Amino acid sequence: MGQTVNGAPSRDGFAPLRVKSVVRETDDAVSLIFDVPESCSDQFRYLPGQFLTLRVNVGGQELRRCYSMSSSPVIAEDLRITVKRDADGVVSNWLNDTATAGDEIHAAPPEGRFVLGDSDRELVAFAGGSGITPVFSLIRSALAGTTRQVRLFYANRSRESVIFSGSLALLAQRHPDQLVIEHHLDEDTGVVRPKEIESFVAAAGDAEFYICGPRAFMDTVEGTLLSSGVHTDRVHLERFDVVDEPLPTYTLTEEVTIKLDRHMTVVPYRAGNTVLQTARLAGLRAPSSCETGSCGTCMARLVEGDVRMINNDALTEEEVAEGWVLTCQSMPTSRSVKVIYE
Repeated sequence: MGQTVNGAPSRDGFAPLRVKSVVRETDDAVSLIFDVPESCSDQFRYLPGQFLTLRVNVGGQELRRCYSMSSSPVIAEDLRITVKRDADGVVSNWLNDTATAGDEIHAAPPEGRFVLGDSDRELVAFAGGSGITPVFSLIRSALAGTTRQVRLFYANRSRESVIFSGSLALLAQRHPDQLVIEHHLDEDTGVVRPKEIESFVAAAGDAEFYICGPRAFMDTVEGTLLSSGVHTDRVHLERFDVVDEPLPTYTLTEEVTIKLDRHMTVVPYRAGNTVLQTARLAGLRAPSSCETGSCGTCMARLVEGDVRMINNDALTEEEVAEGWVLTCQSMPTSRSVKVIYE
């Protein structure tokens, strides 16, 4: 791990944040509230809806995971992330089981494009399970800093699994003319169906739509909105449900050319590596953060050759069509490949 000096970020951008307190939100979700060192205050300014990349050591293995902020930068409060336990999540389980006040956790500065724009349109949000985390930041910021109408559709398996239940109820009481919340519980009515989505948006006006949650939930909501005539520019997605697919090995590729900071480097390709891994093997400090295809930090423009992106939860179809790729998920598939970090 990179070294830190007086709380300042290390060379790879990570900084030590002290856990100020741990709040148990539900039986399987906790919020970690951080003290940000004064020396890092500028680097850790964030927008509602963004996330932190944590770097932790679990069982002797260094791991990186992304967790959205549930705090709001519009409200004077400490930086907070909320982590829900995942059955197979090494880091989420470790944080839920062991994180305590006083712990030091290394984090990279905030990233993410699931943020509020300059629009004053109505904000319509759909959250499933722990997908409420960035949405909670978004709606609280909109309520505190704008006059926008806000509508939230929040789906959970059961009443016991509803994160921020009490806080959401208080928000609804404080903003009765600005906020509408509809809860959906699978235990009562089954999984979310398109008709529920259609009914919920029927009362919405000219709106921006934000969706975060499990993949099946997001697909249902997105598909329903688009089939209802909502333009893709109005639909904002934040995916954290990464497909666990083994990386394929290609032997055709011979070399990868990488342009970074105006310098061109030609690297012999080692089978099985992504473009990002290839850059690192050449000693290049290519930008990266989550390394799961979720944040877009590692994006570069493919100008020659072909790659296969194993997972893409950050780039739009238009960006992919323009040649942008996530280098952390891009496996070269042609004899030579050339990318430019811009």
